[in-house]
Amino acid sequence: MAFHKNIIELAKQNENFRQVVNTGKHSQVVLMSLLPGEDIGEEIHETVDQVLVFAEGSGEAVIEDIASPLKEGDLVFVDAGIKHNFKNTGATALKLYTIYSPAHHPADRVQKTKAEAIAEEY
Repeated sequence: MAFHKNIIELAKQNENFRQVVNTGKHSQVVLMSLLPGEDIGEEIHETVDQVLVFAEGSGEAVIEDIASPLKEGDLVFVDAGIKHNFKNTGATALKLYTIYSPAHHPADRVQKTKAEAIAEEY
């Protein structure tokens, strides 16, 4: 099945903390929106590569405990096994889309808030 959408516009319009928009045989596209001061949460995906593209807002990438600024248009590639976190350091929502390879979340996952995402992990 093909997926053809304006991913930047979808990312900018997304109000959910996390929303899976397409899952294929070998990868997955997920939208995220982080509120001011919010972060994704430090994590390591042992067997999953992750590409994150920032569509709106500003933030900070923390890769293996090294922080660097993020802005609209930036792309970050996180290899499997690398510790990472992303934080919204701006005054408005940080909007992004991320591609997991292989897929990481259930195909129908929608988590409106970070609290909901945390609750579903445990």
